[in-house]
Amino acid sequence: MRHFGHIAPAVREGLFFQEPCEFGAGSSARTLSAALGATLYSPATRPKLADDVIKQAGRGVVSMVLCLEDSIDDSEVVDAEENLVRQFADLAARGAEVPLLFIRVREPGQITDLVQRLGSTVRLLSGFVLPKFTEERGVPFMEALVKAEKACGQRLFAMPVLESPELLHLETRAETLQGIGRTVDKYRERVLALRLGVTDFCSAYGLRRAPDMTAYDVQIVGAVIADVVNVLGRADGTGFTITGPVWEYFRLQERMFKPQLRRSPFLEGRAEELRTALIEHDLDGLLREIELDRANGLLGKTCIHPSHVAPVHALSVVSHEEFSDAQDILRPERGGGGVLRSVYTNKMNEVKPHRAWAERTLQRAEVFGVAREDVGFVDLLAAGVAE
Repeated sequence: MRHFGHIAPAVREGLFFQEPCEFGAGSSARTLSAALGATLYSPATRPKLADDVIKQAGRGVVSMVLCLEDSIDDSEVVDAEENLVRQFADLAARGAEVPLLFIRVREPGQITDLVQRLGSTVRLLSGFVLPKFTEERGVPFMEALVKAEKACGQRLFAMPVLESPELLHLETRAETLQGIGRTVDKYRERVLALRLGVTDFCSAYGLRRAPDMTAYDVQIVGAVIADVVNVLGRADGTGFTITGPVWEYFRLQERMFKPQLRRSPFLEGRAEELRTALIEHDLDGLLREIELDRANGLLGKTCIHPSHVAPVHALSVVSHEEFSDAQDILRPERGGGGVLRSVYTNKMNEVKPHRAWAERTLQRAEVFGVAREDVGFVDLLAAGVAE
């Protein structure tokens, strides 16, 4: 699979200076952690889940979470587990290409139990999402994952969700972060990414952000995100990929979105008019939050509606200007440092301070590609949602 792999090769060639690379479930953890993109969540109770998975793969989704936790009622868990086993068998029988698939569990015992019940179809599973992760809760989850790996003989990744009250509350935050850090560092080779549970953070104070506000506008939430990145997202080799929080609003329906893109102003590439049109459909807040995610060191995003996928992926593509700066900074002859004018002659590139940024930018360029010089967000978004 590859990002933008669902669009025609000729269209992709016209959009990209450097096309996104191909990857799969067997790729390196480094590649997969950067490539997660818009991770689409779906309740495990859906009766046609296999159809949904194949459909979304055909629309450019590369990672999905099938949820047994907060998205379903407590009384539905047993039936949902049985449904997952059936749907994995259906997917395996069809032999279709599927996204990276993860199961969000409630308790550690579900990991070993589900791996056993999935049997040979476990080959379609990339790992598990672990809710309300702290050191106390996380260790049993990770031990169960190790046990399940040994039982099935397959690599399984963990994606812990950081959403517990202990992490939110100021008096316990530092200690909780240190404990989480110890746990994920111990199991580093199995931790693909850390996910942020912002809805749970807001719930602890009875808050809910409006569609024109980002998670960063809710100051208590923004403070937690900053501390998580501070401790767990460092660029010195000790950090992890941290993904952006969920966007809750989806009044815009996909079939409403696509006709809009087929006529002016979208195809003319007028970004400001596109933004105006998106405001009417409650997506302006999403676009701003995606931009703030990246500015604050996050990569990828939790999504609960298919209409969010294309904007996340379009804004993840590296611009030609960013790519040129990153390459210039990382040239071997720049190893001694110094300051240089950017290729676009509009900024200062200071080699040593900007090196980590450049390395991360080239990692993103590998999996999301580099846009051609005259290609912008509007073009990428239009291509991403085109049928």
